[in-house]
Amino acid sequence: MGEQKIVDARGLSCPQPAMLARQALQELSKGMLEVIVDTSTARENVSRIARNLGWQVSIEEQPEGTFRLVMKK
Repeated sequence: MGEQKIVDARGLSCPQPAMLARQALQELSKGMLEVIVDTSTARENVSRIARNLGWQVSIEEQPEGTFRLVMKK
């Protein structure tokens, strides 16, 4: 399947979560990236970047108010 990587971007303000996600996606040619964010703005920005780079994105809202984004290619 390729590599797997996790980026915990909770507590970071925009554009940091999106920048970290973009960097991680560019480092992975294929595989899975999980990004954890705690704002809806970061959720939207990270998912938009991933889709623009050709990754499939699934989003889960967690009980503690965070979002788990899983990107696969």
